[in-house]
Amino acid sequence: MNMRATNAGGYRMGSLLADFQPDFDFSAPLPLPVEEFEDRLRRVRRQAVEAGHDALIVHAGSVGWFHASNAYLRYICDWMREGVLIIPTDADKAMVLLSFFTQSVLLPPGGEPVLVDEIWQIGPIGREYADRPGDSVLKTAEKCAEVLASLGLAKAQIGRIGDRTSLTFWSALDDLLPKSKFVADNAILDRMQKVRSPREIEIFRAAAQLISIGTQAAYHVAKPGVTDHEILAAFTYAQMALGGETGDGYQIGINEFGTHCGKPYGRIVRPGDLINLYISNVTYRGYTAQTARMIAVGDITSHQEDVLAACTEGVKRAEKLIKPGALMRDVNNAAFEPMIERGMLMSPEARTMPYNWSPMEDGGARLIPNQYVKDIDWEAQGRKLMHVYPATHGPHNPNLGHSVGMAGGQNSFNISSHNYDRMEEGMVFVLHTQWLEPLSAGCNIGDMYVVTKDGFENLSRHTPLETHRIAAEA
Repeated sequence: MNMRATNAGGYRMGSLLADFQPDFDFSAPLPLPVEEFEDRLRRVRRQAVEAGHDALIVHAGSVGWFHASNAYLRYICDWMREGVLIIPTDADKAMVLLSFFTQSVLLPPGGEPVLVDEIWQIGPIGREYADRPGDSVLKTAEKCAEVLASLGLAKAQIGRIGDRTSLTFWSALDDLLPKSKFVADNAILDRMQKVRSPREIEIFRAAAQLISIGTQAAYHVAKPGVTDHEILAAFTYAQMALGGETGDGYQIGINEFGTHCGKPYGRIVRPGDLINLYISNVTYRGYTAQTARMIAVGDITSHQEDVLAACTEGVKRAEKLIKPGALMRDVNNAAFEPMIERGMLMSPEARTMPYNWSPMEDGGARLIPNQYVKDIDWEAQGRKLMHVYPATHGPHNPNLGHSVGMAGGQNSFNISSHNYDRMEEGMVFVLHTQWLEPLSAGCNIGDMYVVTKDGFENLSRHTPLETHRIAAEA
């Protein structure tokens, strides 16, 4: 087999972006003031009291690429590393942070913790790493038990907040403090993040502006002959040059069918291609934004145009309903009306809707179709695409959107047919309509919104929702 390395094209990146300038000014807000963290801590302690807890323990582990495994510590005290935060319910007792127990090499700033009285460095340890006996997780649990005992909390009811990386730590703490009662209570912090403050919204707005700047940079360089690596690099350069915290929170899909949710692999843009920029996460000061945009290169099929039109119209119909008091179900269902009118769907109900990653009707596993799919850029690297992705037609998700929060956080709500909650001022979310028919047509577009007193603000308004068009000639 003849093989060649796909030309990454990075040597021309400077020339591709040489005359790029976004068409609006970026406004960079300052970090949240200490007073906002003080208010959060007061509310956290109050909810702990109502739950009968004598203290809270908040755990965040470390995951790949130097990220904390959840956003809880950053939300409470602006700490962006791994750590265990001990919060006594009594305000006159010290708040203690245990950290530096992984091999992550990040140092503050950013992320000097606020309101913390003591920080203890546990230290990564072990035979291979440090030629010393011991386990960092157990050492952290031992120190946590020691601190709790010093605070008079060795026999107490303690709420614990964490994620899957916390399980070994919780187990060790159970053994060390057998007379304490531990109660899982993530809901304390999850509830607090459903509605955002004006200062938080400023940071969300900045994150959304970074997406718009990155998107404009991607539009600037996208043309036939350019690679997916170059387009994503342009996006990354533009947003990170202005303060974006990471460059790994988004996807790009390029082919003649409109497939989305991909990662770059050396695909070269050609006439007839559909390009999706699925920006799942651009982070600014810990807060994220999300949008999705489509790019058409030259002429595409009439069916593809119809799918693009249905998805675009769906977001716009849903947007008209956003205001305090609006039923989330109604906003969701409005977006699927254009698909129903075109015969693409029968109903907006999530329970009945086909979607790209759905199991079989009985809930069992679905076999991915085994079929050769031509991809000359992948084959030039010595590989072949031998399955059809996704396995089914329909939207990517059986709903319209979801809340947008802090990096590493979970969605606090979905915009779906089965959500009968009403919108409140200060809610932040993305609405993205998605449709994909394997090897035929696809679209994924969406905007990010905040509910205001009188309606909404479109935080991603600096780039139009409509499909961006590029001439077929290079």
